[in-house]
Amino acid sequence: MKRVQTSSLRVLEHRPAQSATSSGYFLRGRGLTRGLATSPSKTYLEPTHKSTTQSPATTSTLERGKEYLLPVYARPDFVLTHGKGSYVWDVEGKKYLDFSAGIAVNALGHADEGVLKVLNEQACKLLHTSNVYHNEWAGKLAELLVTLTQSEGGLGYPTGGNSKPSGHRGAKAFFANSGTEANEGALKVARKVGKDRWAQKTGKSWDDPACSKTQIVCFENSFHGRSLGALSVTSNPKYQKPFEPLIPGVHVGKVNDIAALEGLVNEDTCAVIVEPIQGEGGINDVYEEWLRALRRRCDEVGAVLIFDEIQCGLYRTGTLWAHSVLPADCHPDIVTMAKPLANGYPIGAVLLRDEVAETMTAGTHGTTFGGSPLACAIGYHVLTRLSSEEFIRKMAETSEYLGERLGRLPKWYPGLLEERVRGRGFIRGLGFRDARMPGRIVELARERGVFVLTAGKDAVRLVPSLNVGREEVDLAVDVLEGCLSQIA
Repeated sequence: MKRVQTSSLRVLEHRPAQSATSSGYFLRGRGLTRGLATSPSKTYLEPTHKSTTQSPATTSTLERGKEYLLPVYARPDFVLTHGKGSYVWDVEGKKYLDFSAGIAVNALGHADEGVLKVLNEQACKLLHTSNVYHNEWAGKLAELLVTLTQSEGGLGYPTGGNSKPSGHRGAKAFFANSGTEANEGALKVARKVGKDRWAQKTGKSWDDPACSKTQIVCFENSFHGRSLGALSVTSNPKYQKPFEPLIPGVHVGKVNDIAALEGLVNEDTCAVIVEPIQGEGGINDVYEEWLRALRRRCDEVGAVLIFDEIQCGLYRTGTLWAHSVLPADCHPDIVTMAKPLANGYPIGAVLLRDEVAETMTAGTHGTTFGGSPLACAIGYHVLTRLSSEEFIRKMAETSEYLGERLGRLPKWYPGLLEERVRGRGFIRGLGFRDARMPGRIVELARERGVFVLTAGKDAVRLVPSLNVGREEVDLAVDVLEGCLSQIA
C-alpha cells in the first residue's frame, strides 16, 4: 500500500498556488481544486504577442497574398504554420490559444491524431468517386446521424428515447461540402415540397405558373451563408446590399415575436429557416414557446420548418442538436449542419424527415464532391467520438466551469457588459453595452495570445474546441479579464 503524507497534504490545502490567475487554484493532494476569486486577473494587462517587426518569411507570405488573393478578408498581419490541440503557432514562433476553433469548426482541435489516422488511411484507399457510385462511408455516416437523432432527440424524436411520434417514419441525409450548400439544399427541398402540397390542395400540376407556395421566411440577425440563395435569407444589409437584387419572395421577421407569426407565415409560405441559437448574429437564444408557436404555424399552413444548426449543432451546446433538449412539438422538418462534422475537412449535411424527403427523386439535386469517401470517413470518426458518453461528460464539466468563470465578468464589469452571458455549452457570447467594444476586445485578446471572435453588433463570441480543458479556459478568461480591465 502506498503511503500518503497527510500532514503535508493539509498544509498544501491552504497554500495558494503560485499562478496569478483569477481561478484561485489550491493544491489538494495530486489534483487542483478551484477556489472562488474575488477580483479579476491582472496577469494580462499588457500585450504579450505584439510585435513591431516581421521576419522575411512572414513579409513574403503577406505580400504574396496581397498580390494574388481576392481581398475579401481583413486578417491580422501574422502567418499561422501549425497547431496542436487548442493551440496554434505562427511563423515567428508565437503560440496562441485558439478559442475560435476555426469559427466553431475544429471540434477535436488541431492535428488530432485520430483524425489524421483516418485521413491518411482513407486517402490511401479511395479519395473521391463522385456520386455516380456508392462508397462505404456515406451510408455509415448517414445511419449514425439518424440513429443518434432518434436516441438523443431531435427532428421529431423525443429526448432520451427511440419512440417515433405518430406519423413519423424516419429520416434521410444528403451530404454537401459546406454549411451554405446544406442550407441551399434545404431551401430547394422546401420549395419542391411547397409546390407538391399546393398541387395536392388545388388539384393542379406542381409546375403550374399559378403556384404561389414559393415564399420563404427568415429572421433578423440570421446568418445562413454567402451564396446568392443563402444570402437572400441572411438578413444583414452589410452582406446583402452589394449583391442585390437577391432571390424574390423572402420575408423577414423577428425571433421570439409570437404575435407576428400569423401574418408572417401564411398559405404562400413554403419554407421557414431559423437558427435555434443565432451564432454570427450575436449568440442569441430562441425561446422554446416561440419555437412551439412557429412549429404550430408551419403545420397550419403546410410550410417546411428548417433549423440551421451549422454553428450550434453537433454537441456544441452539450447535446447532439441545440433543439434536442426541447419537446418534439418544437422540432423542425429539416436540420442543416456542417462546421464540426469532419473537424475541418469540408463537409455539410441536410438531415430531413421522410415526410419531406420523399419529394426528392433521382436528378432533383446533386453534388460532385459532397459525400466523398474521405469526408464521410472522417465525419464518422469525429461524430463517433463526440457522441461518446465520456466525451459528453467531460465537455459538460468543462463548459460548466467556463460558464462559472464567464458569469463573474458582468459583476466585475457592469459598465461594460450585459448582466447575462449568452448561449450555453461551448457557444457563448459576452454582450457589450457599447457596440464599439467587441472588436477592440478581440484585438486586445489576440495581442495577448488568445483568439476570440465578434458576433453580431455587440458581442464577443467564444467557440473553442469541444475537447478544450480547464487550463485553456483559465488562460482564455484570464486574458479577457486583463482586456476588460484595460478598457474599464
